[in-house]
Amino acid sequence: MVGDIIFCFLMQMAFSLGAILIFGLLIGYCNKGFYKNFGSDARKICYVTGALGTPVHELCHVAFCLLFGHKIIKIKLYSVNSLDGTLGYVWHTYNPRNFYQKTGNFFIGVAPIIGISALLALFSYILLPDMFSAVAANMTAVSIDGGAGQIFLQFGKTFVCIFSYWNRWEWWIFILISIIFSLHMTLSTADLKGAMSGLLLILFVFVLVDIILGAVNIALLYIFTQGFVYACCFMLCFFMLALAVSLIALAISFIIKKLILKK
Repeated sequence: MVGDIIFCFLMQMAFSLGAILIFGLLIGYCNKGFYKNFGSDARKICYVTGALGTPVHELCHVAFCLLFGHKIIKIKLYSVNSLDGTLGYVWHTYNPRNFYQKTGNFFIGVAPIIGISALLALFSYILLPDMFSAVAANMTAVSIDGGAGQIFLQFGKTFVCIFSYWNRWEWWIFILISIIFSLHMTLSTADLKGAMSGLLLILFVFVLVDIILGAVNIALLYIFTQGFVYACCFMLCFFMLALAVSLIALAISFIIKKLILKK
C-alpha cells in the first residue's frame, strides 16, 4: 500500500506542480534567449512587447490574489520609467495564519504561466478549433498505466500536431498574437519566491489526501489519481501551446540575429 501511495503522489505532483515549474523554466529560458539575440536592442523590444504582455502578466497575479483572498495594496500594470527596470508589479498581503491564503501564494506566484497559457489556448480555440481539439485529444489520452514511454509519446504527438497546421493563415495569426503574450510569461525572482512559500502546504494536502484514500481503498486512490492526471493533461495542452510559441519566437530571433542584425 505504501508503494501505491508514493507512486500516485509522484504522478500527481509530476503532472501538476512539476509541469508548472518545468514548463515555466523552459518558457523562461526561451524568452531569455529571444531577448539576448537582440543585443543592445533587447530592452526596446521588451518595451514594445511589454505594452500588451506585461499588463496581462500582472492581471494574472491580480486574478489569483482575488481568488485566494489576498489584499491588493498596489498595482502597476505597465511602466517604462522604473529605476530597476521592472515593467509592472502587484503588491499584496495575506493572513499567514490562514491556510487557504497561504496556499494561494504558490498559484499567485505562477499565475502568469497558468493564465497566459489559458489565453493562448483561447486564441487557438477561436482561430484553429480543429488544432485545439486535436491537441486536447492527444494530451487527454495520457494514462498513468502507460508508463513514461507512452507519456512522452503523447507529448511528441502534440508538438507534431501543433506544427502541422503551419500552412494555414490562421496558424500564423495565432503565432504572431501569441508570441507577444508568451514573451511575458517568464516568472520573476519575486514570483518564484512567492510561489515557494505556498509549495510545502500544497504537498502536505496531497500527501494527506492520498494516505486517507489509500487507507480506505487502493482502487479509489488510483481512480482519483487517474482523474487528476486527466484534468492536469488538459492544462498541459495549454502549456504545450505556450512552449511551442516560445520556441518559434526563439527561432525567429536567431534568424533576425543572423540575417538582419548580423551579430
